[in-house]
Amino acid sequence: MADSAVRELIVGGQKSGKSARAEQLATQWLAAGGGRRALLLATAEARDAEMRARIERHQRERAARVPGLQTLEVGVDLPEQLLRQSSPQALLVVDCLTLWLTQLGWPARAPAYHRPDPNAWEAATEALVQALSATAGPVVLVSNEIGLGVIPLAPEVRGFVDALGRLNQRVAAICERVTLMVAGCPLAAKGGPA
Repeated sequence: MADSAVRELIVGGQKSGKSARAEQLATQWLAAGGGRRALLLATAEARDAEMRARIERHQRERAARVPGLQTLEVGVDLPEQLLRQSSPQALLVVDCLTLWLTQLGWPARAPAYHRPDPNAWEAATEALVQALSATAGPVVLVSNEIGLGVIPLAPEVRGFVDALGRLNQRVAAICERVTLMVAGCPLAAKGGPA
């Protein structure tokens, strides 16, 4: 992560070590000194008590592990914040693309039964790719790899799995590095050793 223009996508299953890997990269970035800063762009929105408690716990634990990593809650405004916060001296850590895409498809204000609009997912993916392409400094993005299991029965879930797979492919195409996390172990999928 020494190169100020490097973009890295970290993918893996739930609890595979993706966020820990991103925090490790932020720690290395900050340790290099020279006026560097690291900013976590958090996409989760506290829609219920469990999620609120989860977010608060993550914030406490992250602050203890990576003291210099600041957090900015961006929700669905990720593309705009990537452009606004990017600089050669700032490492941006996006955690995570999966929640970002979920919230775009199932907004908090939607009716109880809501069918996501695949065109909205595609437009959001394009906006994110354009913003990521225009960043001036390093970016580490975390996303789930969810398409390895059984094909879901519900059409909305199949649509989401497809949309996330396309999002991950588009982001991976413009990242210099892609790391697959398996049981806490980073495996280089693109761009050399993890």
